Amino acid sequence: MNGAMTVYVLVHGAWHGGWCWRRTAELLRRAGHEVHTPTLTGLGERAHLVGPGIGLRTHVDDLLGVLRYEDLRDVVLVGHSYAGLVVREAADRMPERVSRITMVDAWAGQDGQSLEDLVPGFFRDWIESATVDGLIPPSPAAAVGVTEPDQVAWLEARLTPHPRRTFSEPTRLSGAVDAIDCRAVLCSPNGPMPFPRLAEENGWASTVLDVGHDAMVTAPQALAEILLQDARPS
Repeated sequence: MNGAMTVYVLVHGAWHGGWCWRRTAELLRRAGHEVHTPTLTGLGERAHLVGPGIGLRTHVDDLLGVLRYEDLRDVVLVGHSYAGLVVREAADRMPERVSRITMVDAWAGQDGQSLEDLVPGFFRDWIESATVDGLIPPSPAAAVGVTEPDQVAWLEARLTPHPRRTFSEPTRLSGAVDAIDCRAVLCSPNGPMPFPRLAEENGWASTVLDVGHDAMVTAPQALAEILLQDARPS
């Protein structure tokens, strides 16, 4: 890093792409920090690569490639939703490059657990019924707490089908990730997903943001202010 600049890597969740962080990333950059918003294979502008063979390991390798080839160190890794599994496994494999993890309404499993092991039964049933040719189509924007018409139009025009294998492939962890400072941002504490319980079980300090699941879309300023708490003092 240069001076007090912090390096953030913001990793999107299922059906999204690096584009979803646009407003939050702009605010972090205006504050003087370096921000990377990679898009995982098969999603966003990389949707032409989508296929049922893409798994969690593919996406972990995507993130490791960013850390390695951009030569990023002392990184604040931010994972939203499904990407909680991605950032934790990547950090477990390259802990020397990661200073902190922030989990934004994000899934966290133990070694050998998949996202399908963690989700409530109704969500697992929906995954099973919705999957077509190994891909899960996106839900309406309202399902992630986006209801303002302009935001709905912006989001739904960009969501893409997500590879089912990323939900069924188990995470691989050595335990190295548990030594990295981590905290949770809980965007939907009163919803049906167990994000508050996962944060409590892992002993993470939590910050509650009273917005829907896609906080980077509906409350980019508030989310950026929380993320800036991880920045180095100037």
